[in-house]
Amino acid sequence: MSYIEILLLRHLTRRPAHGYELRKRVERTTGVRLNNNSLYPALRRFEEAGAVTKSEEPQDGRPPRLVYALTPLGRELLHDMLADLTPEQAIDDYEFLTRLGQFALLEPGERLAVLDARDKALETRIAHLAEMLTRSVGDRWAAAVTTELSRRDVAERGWLAELRTLAAGP
Repeated sequence: MSYIEILLLRHLTRRPAHGYELRKRVERTTGVRLNNNSLYPALRRFEEAGAVTKSEEPQDGRPPRLVYALTPLGRELLHDMLADLTPEQAIDDYEFLTRLGQFALLEPGERLAVLDARDKALETRIAHLAEMLTRSVGDRWAAAVTTELSRRDVAERGWLAELRTLAAGP
């Protein structure tokens, strides 16, 4: 599952929506651009899994609009997706930040596990960047980029330490 699917389910927790409305709500609130090739297959998978239901809403002079609503199983799926952050996902900014933005739906221990996964991923990347820096001797531009990426990751680890305090509370 990807952050796109989390965003779709999260928006359906607020109220049912037809596909176009759901796409626009996600785009408006996150800046993430969705296309129909990612939206409708995800909704179809969710429907097949029992996470959403689909109903027809009549429209004057047009075919009925398909409206999607989240089921209790869909709420559980959303929770599980938010609480699970694999090492591959933990290094991806969108995957991590999408979960972080939904921390209100997680318990303190689950929040801390997500933060720990991100911190470990950053630690690994910082070590990799240090190796790259030793190989970039004599190439000031490569060294500048590698140094900046490392600086950003170190700064984020400091921010994660601050978030741990917040995440431990309600």
